[in-house]
Amino acid sequence: MGAQLLGPDQAQPDDVVLAWEGLDVIAVRLPQLSDSLDHILAAMERRHGMPLADLDRKAKQGVVRTLEARGAFSVRHGVETVAGALGVSRFTVYNYLNREHTAKGE
Repeated sequence: MGAQLLGPDQAQPDDVVLAWEGLDVIAVRLPQLSDSLDHILAAMERRHGMPLADLDRKAKQGVVRTLEARGAFSVRHGVETVAGALGVSRFTVYNYLNREHTAKGE
């Protein structure tokens, strides 16, 4: 996800400090959500072994399903970012999302 590990003395208020047996051991600085989306997309490309834009329609729909489950579309410009990675329009991403919601009866 792109987190950064720091010494506990370098922790800022938004960092997560991990303790072991009552002693602060390490701090974890989580990336901004938009950076996380880029990391998730890169991981999905590695998993598929090719650029997401080269996937067939069914595989792209699966990517959108996975990304929705991970909250990717709650990130500002999430739909635009995903559409660019998939090589489709925002309208197509919305269609994939609507198709999934219709299949679930939502």
